[in-house]
Amino acid sequence: MAIVLWDAFEVVVLPRTVTRRVRLARLYFRGTWRPWARIARLFDLDNRRERFLAIYGPLSLIGLLTVWAVGLILGFAALHWSAGSRLVTPVGPAGFLDDLYLSGTMFFSAGLGEVHPVGGVARLLTVAEGGMGFGFLALVIAYFPVLYQSFSRREIRLTLLDAWAGSPPAAAEVLRRLGEAGELKALEQFLKDWEYWCSEVLESHISYPVVAYFRSQHQRQSWVSALAAVLDVSALVIAGIEGLSTWQAHITFAIARHAAVDLAQVLRVSPDAAAVRLSQEDLEHLRRQLEDAGVHPDRSPEADARLAELRRSYEPFVVGLGRSLMMPVPQWWRPGPMRDNWQTSPKSDGGPHL
Repeated sequence: MAIVLWDAFEVVVLPRTVTRRVRLARLYFRGTWRPWARIARLFDLDNRRERFLAIYGPLSLIGLLTVWAVGLILGFAALHWSAGSRLVTPVGPAGFLDDLYLSGTMFFSAGLGEVHPVGGVARLLTVAEGGMGFGFLALVIAYFPVLYQSFSRREIRLTLLDAWAGSPPAAAEVLRRLGEAGELKALEQFLKDWEYWCSEVLESHISYPVVAYFRSQHQRQSWVSALAAVLDVSALVIAGIEGLSTWQAHITFAIARHAAVDLAQVLRVSPDAAAVRLSQEDLEHLRRQLEDAGVHPDRSPEADARLAELRRSYEPFVVGLGRSLMMPVPQWWRPGPMRDNWQTSPKSDGGPHL
């Protein structure tokens, strides 16, 4: 009972990272996510796999609450049994099943009355469990809205990224679209807005790690892909783009990398040190694409070295997060034209849905 209560306190009430490796909630999520992900890999179609994965977040939350409730009910039943099963039943002497029955009815405030306690210890345990059950219900009522508010705040900004970076988001696409529109000056406000988003994601996902398993509404969007795209854009600007200040990019990169590293640690994700998302050939294609749109990236060896150093500082973590959560990390650039999510509809053949 103490383990369950302390675990519930750490998960719901304590607003900071818990560094202790052995935790009931951590064991639960690790023990349920891995088989769930293995089953998801058996699906051939991406949309079916994504729908199956989307169930895990809400279902695992209900499962964790069930684990807590069952643990407390069994704990109180064991206390009644250790006190001698001092209960009055309609069928004779009480046994452990009667203790369990009384514990369950009192925890959920049913109190049917067929089995009732006699003696001071049994009555004290019954009153204590009734109060704890009421507190558990209040905890659940308070916990669910907080989680869904965190999820909603994350997804609002994530949905806006579609028009800026495409679906899935690509760093070069942000710069290309702004360059073609002659609006590169809007990039600073874009980076400032995403600085706040990264900060909110870091705070909410550290406080409530279960939100990390909640998936976006659209198949080609995820918080991991958005985080990677923001880091990629910031890295390109820091490496050098003609006419663009690097100050805001440095600030956004700092909080975004902080989020990637800390969340990888919170979710016990192993960084992929061998990850290579941008080959030298791809970098050349990316630069040509930007130059065609009127954006002029720095082509010096110093710029290459800066970009490579920045990538090494975050790519292993975002790739590890994407692999662990089955949220693919996007490419740096789009080799060809693709429809964004707002341009498609599941009810049509790929054209705009009006």
